[in-house]
Amino acid sequence: MTRPPTAAEPASRTDPARLHTLVRAAQDGDVIAMQDLLAVLAPYVGRLAGPIALDDGPDAAQEALTVIFKNIGHLHEPAALFGWARAITVREAVRMARRGPRTAAAELTEVPAPGDPQLAADIRDVLDRLTPEHRAVLTLRDLEGLDEQAVGALLALPVGTVKSRLSRARRSFRKAWGR
Repeated sequence: MTRPPTAAEPASRTDPARLHTLVRAAQDGDVIAMQDLLAVLAPYVGRLAGPIALDDGPDAAQEALTVIFKNIGHLHEPAALFGWARAITVREAVRMARRGPRTAAAELTEVPAPGDPQLAADIRDVLDRLTPEHRAVLTLRDLEGLDEQAVGALLALPVGTVKSRLSRARRSFRKAWGR
């Protein structure tokens, strides 16, 4: 019995044989396999890039996908595709976010109820106040569910640095949120 995918992994990850076949065919230049692989990777890459790069999220996702497909031949193990794509995406999202100016958002006076469309805008507003590095750590730890060691390995940071950035990012988020 196949377990359902977690929030941190794409549904297609549950079929490793299909993924392996797609990666190998894409590495051999099969255009249809590349299109199928793009359909598998694009939502995952977009979900990672958005909270880190904010307004530049779509551009960061596009850059990450370009790098992924340009270098697909260098991927030795198809099973490592999502981890490899995650590393590239986070790097590109942080790079894009550093290029753009950070703006200070207006104060939040009331916390919207769950399901209120304003909630997503307010969360985005608070994320906009954080540095790209803090957004990357928060995204990988709290949205992707990676532990501090995995985040450190992905961002090439010592675990202590990850923990301190995560602590500062959460504190800044809470302070900006007004809780």
